[in-house]
Amino acid sequence: MNRAEFSELIEACGKDIYSFCVYLTQSRDEADELYQDTFLTAAENSRKLDISQNPKGWLISSAVKLWTNKKRKFARRMRLALSVSEENSGNISDTSPCPEDGYIEREERQAIITAVRRLPEKQRIPILLYYTEEMSVTEISQTLGIPEGTVKSRLSEARKKLRKFLEADGYGG
Repeated sequence: MNRAEFSELIEACGKDIYSFCVYLTQSRDEADELYQDTFLTAAENSRKLDISQNPKGWLISSAVKLWTNKKRKFARRMRLALSVSEENSGNISDTSPCPEDGYIEREERQAIITAVRRLPEKQRIPILLYYTEEMSVTEISQTLGIPEGTVKSRLSEARKKLRKFLEADGYGG
């Protein structure tokens, strides 16, 4: 892949990849770093990357792997240090003033975001890919390197848990 093709890749997929990074990390600072690392990895592997073979899926897969590795390293360091640290939730909140009629919509959206964050990562990632990146089950399967049946199962379980979380918070029913 040459520079022009790489620039086209960033132009075509950059916003989607950044959005996914924000959802995955739940922090704009972490998302910025993950986004940069993802495209750095793509640049380092540009000879292997074929833009005709679902580059967005490759980039998302790369982001997931980078994030997972970072979390593992952090957990290992915490265990070695035997220290307990507070979890930084990295909430991304909308603080801009909105009319009263938008209050309920914002509240419901925040409840959904909170419920999605409560999901185990194995369920949260497929849900994010399916609903925010609008990827098919097949694309998610290829991106995460898991069977389609596993993707379907994780989506189903995630939906059940989301329904349970939201109903417990007074939504739906």
